[in-house]
Amino acid sequence: MSHEPTARETLAQPREILLVYDQDCPLCDSYCHMARIRDTIGTLLLVNARDDSDVMREITRRGLDIDQGMALKVDDVLYYGADAICALSLLSSRSGVFNRLNHWIFRSGTRARLLYPVLRECRNLFLKLLGRTKINNLGLQGNRRF
Repeated sequence: MSHEPTARETLAQPREILLVYDQDCPLCDSYCHMARIRDTIGTLLLVNARDDSDVMREITRRGLDIDQGMALKVDDVLYYGADAICALSLLSSRSGVFNRLNHWIFRSGTRARLLYPVLRECRNLFLKLLGRTKINNLGLQGNRRF
């Protein structure tokens, strides 16, 4: 005999949490590989924004420019840019220096909104120096180069 899970049981079940970012950016890739979420919350799955996927199609349908911000999908909620990095920090494990520092810096939405544009510009400059192209998921004319 099976039963429908209660709201408490459903919330307690670990989730798959998708972190969508540019894997061709060494800075982004390092950050995302060091990020850890609490085991009780779920499993963090890294998704390369340069690959075709359901979540990338959703991001594009919503008109979000992945070259301007990473995305974090938790259940049916999609966080973007500074909101994504803030949400990730709130879900993060506090183990290790990186995760404690990440949580301390980005748990504040205000700090995340102030710092995220600086981080994005560092990424863009770094990719330009490496000669990499933009993802251009929105298909904007003349928007392939940094």
